[in-house]
Amino acid sequence: MKIAGKSAVVTGGASGLGEATARALAAEGVKVAIFDLNEEAGAAVAAELGGVFCKVDVTNDASVDSGFEKARAAHGQEAILVNCAGTGNAIKTAGRDRKTGAISHFPVDAFDRIVQINLVGTFRCIAKSAAGMLTLDPEDGGERGAIVNTASVAAEDGQIGQAAYSASKGGVVGMTLPIARDLSSEGIRVNTILPGIFNTPLLKGAPQNILDALGAQVPFPKRLGDPAEYASLALEMIRNSYFNGEDVRLDGSIRMAPR
Repeated sequence: MKIAGKSAVVTGGASGLGEATARALAAEGVKVAIFDLNEEAGAAVAAELGGVFCKVDVTNDASVDSGFEKARAAHGQEAILVNCAGTGNAIKTAGRDRKTGAISHFPVDAFDRIVQINLVGTFRCIAKSAAGMLTLDPEDGGERGAIVNTASVAAEDGQIGQAAYSASKGGVVGMTLPIARDLSSEGIRVNTILPGIFNTPLLKGAPQNILDALGAQVPFPKRLGDPAEYASLALEMIRNSYFNGEDVRLDGSIRMAPR
């Protein structure tokens, strides 16, 4: 896919992996719309890139519809969607309080919240973006659009307390091939990246010794991933027209321990 001059939507584009991808796309001449809840940060990044910011809650149909309407009014129909919006929590399925012995379990509403954001929110944006992409004229070879999703290595080796997070990210992995097949006749490709331990705002504020210890767990290179490295793979998935239906780990070959 020739990306210069095309329009893109990046969810979670105000920071971290999404911001890095938005910057990489803009550097290649792509018109970028950022979907995020962080209005201050998202508007600042969009202004710097000459793009547009749309305050969007991916768990809400009306909010997502409004975001796409605003983005398309500014830039036209997007041919590129990168889904980076997501969050996590850490709660054991069931356990005892070490001090009191009281037994509790993972609150189901807390489990559902993670699934609604990471999995259902991703699918919501895919479905609505793909419907828009169907209106585009195909390029030579029949291509209309490219979609990149963000899962996690936790989809395959989730740690203690990550039941909800792993389930949500495993769902993203599981739906990648069926969606790619659904959209194949229309020339829309779908791929997913499974990042390992990346230096993102989720780790912001952690002491340097903790960051060093996390990086040391990676076989090679022994450091945290750089969001620009995620963006590099995302751009390759978008550009390379034979890249379709794939789930790719980007993790320095780490395999996560139970905790």
